[in-house]
Amino acid sequence: MSLRKSVEEFLAHESAGSVVLLGAAALALLAANSPLASHYFALWEVPLGVHAGPLAIDKPLLLWINDGLMAVFFFLVGLELKREVLEGELSDPSQILLPGIAALGGMAAPAAVYACSNWGNAAAMNGWAIPVATDIAFAVGVLALLGERAPAVLKVFLLTLAILDDLGAIVVIAVYYSDNLSAASLAAAGLAVLVLFALNRAGVAARAAYVLVGVALWIAVLKSGVHATLAGVALALFVPLESRRVAGRSPLRAFETDLHPWVVYGVLPVFAFANAGVSFSGLVPSSLLEPVPLGIAAGLFLGKQLGVLGAAALAVGAGITRLPAEVSWMQMYGAALLCGIGFTMSLFIGTLAFEDAPAYAAAVRLGVLAGSLAAAVSGYWVLRAAAGRPHRARL
Repeated sequence: MSLRKSVEEFLAHESAGSVVLLGAAALALLAANSPLASHYFALWEVPLGVHAGPLAIDKPLLLWINDGLMAVFFFLVGLELKREVLEGELSDPSQILLPGIAALGGMAAPAAVYACSNWGNAAAMNGWAIPVATDIAFAVGVLALLGERAPAVLKVFLLTLAILDDLGAIVVIAVYYSDNLSAASLAAAGLAVLVLFALNRAGVAARAAYVLVGVALWIAVLKSGVHATLAGVALALFVPLESRRVAGRSPLRAFETDLHPWVVYGVLPVFAFANAGVSFSGLVPSSLLEPVPLGIAAGLFLGKQLGVLGAAALAVGAGITRLPAEVSWMQMYGAALLCGIGFTMSLFIGTLAFEDAPAYAAAVRLGVLAGSLAAAVSGYWVLRAAAGRPHRARL
């Protein structure tokens, strides 16, 4: 399969998946505000356990979704990152300079906006990373609604920026949201990584071997205090792009092709249904003005557009990089707005940030939904308007 075709298929899956994701979020909101609300919230507390001799994993259903299913999502993200670095947009430094600089600005500014809203509250400040990431599925889905009005190069820019955002979010999770580390479990995880390295160096292309070791790695990381989803990223790094034994065979692309529809149409909608339910009981418009939801919503809607567009403008103005020939600054502004659709990653980071403070759960969901909705609607209309305007001179 050519790289161009694989990118087109990726965008097609993400675009269609955004509709399913939106439907799952809508169902969660309906369930949380219906006579079934008590059953909806109780469902995620149902305990589930796996026991094998001395090994026991006991977690409520919600954590199986957030720690288990989302590890599959991060495995796919890791595969996409590796492929992009080896042969895609991230393989050419000149192509990633503009989205890379924009991504850095798009992470720093939302974090700063959130911090300004919650400064002085140590518990609330733990959520500083919630508005830093972009939801690829929703952002690409909004672009798809514009059809030919959005130039192809803008889609590649947004996709590259969102992938780099995901990479930044992975680093944040690994560094900031890992605690109470277990030396024994970390040693077991290190052993699993060594086995994966050996499989890769030996040219093993059998996907079952990577899956078996990956499950062992996930269990070790789960018990280590490092968030279990990072096991998915680590596993992806050792899956070979090409088989040295069978010409034309790519274990990485095979994994990516098989997993993509399951993640887009299964894992992410289940995650959204489990995590997007917000009960509006007792909420009033001023609830959005409380520090945590305000910081998240403002970080996504204001921080993202200021950070992405501001960093891009500074880089172009300083002559470090240049704007793509087919893209105007108004279209860049529309793309910067779409970067404020945090949804999946923001909700996920919110579960980590306030894992020990469930009182913030509703506030996180309210802020994420409000900020992401404002960014999606504004981004769509700005890009729609930009499509009808002549190209302006660049900085």
